[in-house]
Amino acid sequence: MIAATSAGVLGTFINFSFKPFEIGNSTQIKKLAIKGGPKVHPGSWPGWPVWDQTAEPGIVTMFRSGRWWRGDGEFVEEFEKKYAQLMGARACLATASGTTALQTSMAVLGVDAGDEVLVSPFTFIATWNAIFSHKALPVFVDSDPETFLIDPKKISERVTERTAAIVPVHIYGLPVDMDGVIKAAKQHNLKVIEDACQAWLAEYRGKRVGSLGDLGCFSFQNSKHLASGEGGAILGNDEDLVDRCHAYHNCGRPYGKMKPVSGNQHNGMNYRMQQSQALILMSQMKRIEKDNDVRLSNALYLDKKLKEIPGIIPYKLADGGTRAVYHMYPFRYIKEEFNNIPKEKFIDALNAEGIPANSGYSKQNKDGLIDEAFNSRGYKRLFSESRIRQWHEQNLLPGNDKLCDQAVTFYQSILLGSKSDMDDIANAVRKVYENRDSLV
Repeated sequence: MIAATSAGVLGTFINFSFKPFEIGNSTQIKKLAIKGGPKVHPGSWPGWPVWDQTAEPGIVTMFRSGRWWRGDGEFVEEFEKKYAQLMGARACLATASGTTALQTSMAVLGVDAGDEVLVSPFTFIATWNAIFSHKALPVFVDSDPETFLIDPKKISERVTERTAAIVPVHIYGLPVDMDGVIKAAKQHNLKVIEDACQAWLAEYRGKRVGSLGDLGCFSFQNSKHLASGEGGAILGNDEDLVDRCHAYHNCGRPYGKMKPVSGNQHNGMNYRMQQSQALILMSQMKRIEKDNDVRLSNALYLDKKLKEIPGIIPYKLADGGTRAVYHMYPFRYIKEEFNNIPKEKFIDALNAEGIPANSGYSKQNKDGLIDEAFNSRGYKRLFSESRIRQWHEQNLLPGNDKLCDQAVTFYQSILLGSKSDMDDIANAVRKVYENRDSLV
């Protein structure tokens, strides 16, 4: 479990002394807020993102200079060096978004029309949309409900002669069992593109995720722990490979050790980061390690409290995982322990208590956009009717179905609250449990 692997690092500020379950008097405990009772948490929660005013003079100076794009300035390159150092990788390329980081990585690693790419099904749509953008076929590998992540044991059964790559997703900042992924990739000669778009500073066997596969991709969208409104990055330990990513994201212009060419240059797109984004990110980097420590401390505290409540199962760290960073705090809700109250009603009851909860990701492998792509003229040319029929027949993911049916999450900024706030979360969940009969 995560406490076993991380508590030693954070022992100086983790305190597992619990506040007892108290919400005023007993009549208040018996009445849920959704039924007209008082809220467990009537106050507010930490907002996000958090602006650093000390960054303003440098940003204003840059804007006044007119050097707004990376070709005229030094700040994007400076950020790339600092982010590579922070993440323990040899090289970094900043991009316009996490999606363009994925698209660039796939292009450079040779994902092409008619290929197949294995991918986690418990993820944001951008992961598999990036595969569709290369006219390749996303093939979903089942999830392990306990870890919320791709199950490496299920990878080999999805490989075909067309499979070119695998995209494990460190969703919610939870580190994937990368030993299992890389073992399967080597067995089948697959490229590994880590979708670490929600996993800044998460660790696997002491190394930061995004630096373990062929390439690793990150997002800096507004909700992220390291935010600049939009933005992304690619990490790699093969500098020649990152040079090719640099060329691709900059309209094909050769970079680094790449040889100049005459006439039309290398294939590429415009996926560049702006100078202003790089300045914001360098400012936000000052807080990310401290914030992640607070999130982890509070997550471990919640783990300990919530697992005492019947029907609530906190996330389990995958084999080899050293540190999760919790873009969302996830747990599973077992409705049978709550008199079969639907998850949606459980979430509504928590929200009424002042605890913002949601259900996380839906069953991405059953999204209607997939059939829309399959029915397109291009995909009908690339993939036979029999292959698409087989895809549907094999698109049975019982682990992921179970996970999507049970998952409940809290947004990352909630974990920046106090220990008393964490007590309120646990007390609200227990309050719903103890009053489950009133919700039937």
